[in-house]
Amino acid sequence: MSAQLLTQEERDCLLQLARQSITRSVTGRRLPPLDLECVPPRLRQPGVTFVTLTVDGELRGCVGALEAYQSIAEDVWEHAEAAARHDFRFPPVAECELPGIHIEISSLTQPEPVDYASAQDLLVTLRPGIDGVLIRDGFRRATFLPQVWEKLPDPAEFLSHLCAKMGAATSLWRRKHLEVFTYQVESFEEKYLAN
Repeated sequence: MSAQLLTQEERDCLLQLARQSITRSVTGRRLPPLDLECVPPRLRQPGVTFVTLTVDGELRGCVGALEAYQSIAEDVWEHAEAAARHDFRFPPVAECELPGIHIEISSLTQPEPVDYASAQDLLVTLRPGIDGVLIRDGFRRATFLPQVWEKLPDPAEFLSHLCAKMGAATSLWRRKHLEVFTYQVESFEEKYLAN
């Protein structure tokens, strides 16, 4: 994604693609390759996204990437299906759940390494509510989008949960110098419909 924000038309297009992808996969139809001629030109550029699904405000699936390897439109198309069907933390979304599924898309900037000297230094370097955080320890890695700060506003608790997500002890960030990267997101979601 370029530094320029997506237009409302581009956002709407990505949300429609995500909804179509989820509906197709949940109703048992194979996901065809995306026809890029049908999307605005900027969405054909390489991009990195996460697609988050919620039901009544509770997480129902979230899948994304941290490096650009395809167009932003294709990234959303594939990650929407994966969030609905292949997030190992949840059973696949059932067809009866489709009306209650709410979609949020996060378009990520390139992760930048954090230079820090100590665990305390790391705590004051992170910007709650602004930074997405990626930690890496050898082959293991985990990330939280900036939206996770809403549920985990304390940086120490945030890092402890992130270590647990990586499959490590919650205190690992306090006793070992991890590779830490931050990134920002442009986040947008479907409008809630009034009942």
